[in-house]
Amino acid sequence: MQITSFKQYEEDYKKSVENPEQFWGEVAQNFQWRKPWYKVLSWDFKEPNIKWFEGAKLNITENCLDRHLATDGDKPAIIWEPNNPEEESVTLTYKMLHESVCRFANVLKRNGAKKGDRICIYMPMVPELAIAVLACARIGAVHSVIFGGFSAKSIADRINDSQCKLVITADGAYRGNKQIPLKDVIDDALIGCPTVEKCIVLTHVRTPVSMLKGRDVWWEDEVKHVNHICEAEEMDAEDMLFILYTSGSTGKPKGVVHTCGGYMVYAGYTFTNVFNYKPGEVYFCTADIGWITGHSYIVYGPLSQGATSVLFEGIPTYPNPSRFWDIIEKHKVNTLYTAPTAIRSLMSFGEEPLNGKDLSSIRVLGSVGEPINEEAWHWFDEKIGHGKAPIVDTWWQTETGGIMISPIATVTPTKPSFATLPLPGIQPILVDENGNEIEGNSVSGNLCLKFPWPGMLRTTYGDHERCRQTYFATYENLYFTGDGCLRDEDGYYRITGRVDDVLNVSGHRIGTAEVENAINMHAGVIESAVVGYPHDVKGQGIYAFVINPEMHGEAELTKKDILQTVTRVIGAIAKPDKILFVSGLPKTRSGKIMRRILRKIAEGETANLGDTSTLLDPAVVDEIIEAVKKQ
Repeated sequence: MQITSFKQYEEDYKKSVENPEQFWGEVAQNFQWRKPWYKVLSWDFKEPNIKWFEGAKLNITENCLDRHLATDGDKPAIIWEPNNPEEESVTLTYKMLHESVCRFANVLKRNGAKKGDRICIYMPMVPELAIAVLACARIGAVHSVIFGGFSAKSIADRINDSQCKLVITADGAYRGNKQIPLKDVIDDALIGCPTVEKCIVLTHVRTPVSMLKGRDVWWEDEVKHVNHICEAEEMDAEDMLFILYTSGSTGKPKGVVHTCGGYMVYAGYTFTNVFNYKPGEVYFCTADIGWITGHSYIVYGPLSQGATSVLFEGIPTYPNPSRFWDIIEKHKVNTLYTAPTAIRSLMSFGEEPLNGKDLSSIRVLGSVGEPINEEAWHWFDEKIGHGKAPIVDTWWQTETGGIMISPIATVTPTKPSFATLPLPGIQPILVDENGNEIEGNSVSGNLCLKFPWPGMLRTTYGDHERCRQTYFATYENLYFTGDGCLRDEDGYYRITGRVDDVLNVSGHRIGTAEVENAINMHAGVIESAVVGYPHDVKGQGIYAFVINPEMHGEAELTKKDILQTVTRVIGAIAKPDKILFVSGLPKTRSGKIMRRILRKIAEGETANLGDTSTLLDPAVVDEIIEAVKKQ
């Protein structure tokens, strides 16, 4: 299954395109199935309707846990590094993890959970988060993990959309020198969530919390009532495994649905290949399990391959900007997979935090979440990899389930800021605005995919039409990624950014409509428009243009009020970096806000705004340009 040379990559790629069913059928043989498939693939991008490994039966946790017990039961599965470096790290072997997952799966059953139920998980980055995820999969319940930075309203929206029956949370979380009151946030969310019957609470920060009789139970108490024997539920390859909510170009988040069989095969295959993983190595992905990167490349991908995965609770700069380097030295990490935002943030501290740190164990470096800029790529290569560790600059999405375009470590020749070549089985295509294919090299266009892959989304939860409209209706018979892309003279791909109304802030996708909805909820705001602009650390910052006449002469205070509103409605992650009060917005005569013009103003490209004469009020543009200059 592992690609070891560029020649083999070319051969595998050719085979995967010429005979995809045979190719993926052979890859899937490396996993454990209770019953084989009768058909590898059936698909239709119009409806859309995609099925992989039809008829096959499995449980993903048997592939992530049980099958390793005989030979690797005592091997570390998860090494947990706490927020506070003075606390001991915790190592769970495959045997210990298996026992914990089975025990907690029995807790879920004891609290009424069964196959097909949706379970919301809102937890800190502790081993119990991975245990909760795997315990849901063990009994066939569908997990919906929500990142610990979201607000009560965002959580309630997600719980109600998927009609969750249970919630798993903790009393609180540590993030650097801050303590996040997770249970309090959940309590606020659950006021408006009638489907939730039970809330299981882990003790972590030991802060006082409200526990409601009949609804709230303690994790520690519950595990005492059950044993650690839990037969894995038999699942169909196309049964739902999890829902993960992602921002779209409307204000309502959409629940991306991934299924058991294809997702497992794709996450495991891409993990082994992209990182050139070798048995016994220590792999450290710095993402949060609340995002797809954590699902695929902390939990399911590494564990399905019997890898050792580092789980880190804290942030890269606490208690000082040496934290990542200390973790690498302490656990002799061989692969570091992190985000360009983290790299740029650490670059800003200069070289002092690296002094005296032994990073010689590093063999592979990876970047995820957004395209990595050239300066950060070189710093990562020279200062962290010492010119010896290949960088895999990975392009993929929540919807793709796993890495799509990326170098294969030690195999693909790399190029700064290029995601390079598609992995076997991935058939990218560049199209113009009308959906015509742009062939050849040294071209750019909108990035689409013309053939299915096992890890792809199957639907958006409860709203299949939205899935069709968002991904399959823009261009006929193609999956549209929403990204612009350049293909250079060597056929290498470079992602140039979103072409729809979605921002990429610190590697997190945030819909402009979602932020605008939150800003517009503020009492004094009449209307707003949000665009992205280049940001030194985050990659993209959020620039909000707001019509707000009632400021009572307190512009700065009103800005703070608006930021507070956005934090309450979505979470601090979506707070605008810049707010500009304006008397009007550039609109067409039909009332559509021309965000393209605002984007150029925010980027400082005012000489190249195009024709503004067709706007309802062209003078608004000049007024906004002047106001931006004064900021």
